Amino acid sequence: MALNDTLARVDADLAAGRIPVARQRLRGLVSSYPHEPAPRRRLAAVYRRLYGDPAEAGRWMYLEEDRSPEETAAFEERYADAVRRMRAMAWRGTESDAPTPFAARQLAAVRESASEIVGRPVTWDGPAEVKGDARESGRLADALAGGGCLLLTVAFLGIWVYGLVSLFN
Repeated sequence: MALNDTLARVDADLAAGRIPVARQRLRGLVSSYPHEPAPRRRLAAVYRRLYGDPAEAGRWMYLEEDRSPEETAAFEERYADAVRRMRAMAWRGTESDAPTPFAARQLAAVRESASEIVGRPVTWDGPAEVKGDARESGRLADALAGGGCLLLTVAFLGIWVYGLVSLFN
């Protein structure tokens, strides 16, 4: 019932011109109901008609057989490799949870491509990190971050001690 109630709210938001609110509601529905095609289709329509963003429309229509080839190409260009596509599609579960055989084939193809990129099997519940990914951090970055935190802590303690000594002088 929550799905239908929220879709009704989306309709009301769109009718009132509250497009960002409607879009957020739809994103929440996709997150809560990843296997339901209705929120994905509606989200694609919002991006297509109201934002003019074919890549995002292609993102949300990627599992639909009647998707637009131009939007699909724009989505695949924006999310250049299969691992990034996996994250962007916001799918959870397995291919067997897909609402249609076409969607199941699409999901399997993306997951298999991502597994090849990573070099090991990946699942929809935890897409892997890849080299060059924004989420990846190396040893140098970790060391610099740790060193910066240590430096800030020492500086803060130094200022605190200086203030304490000045208070009693």
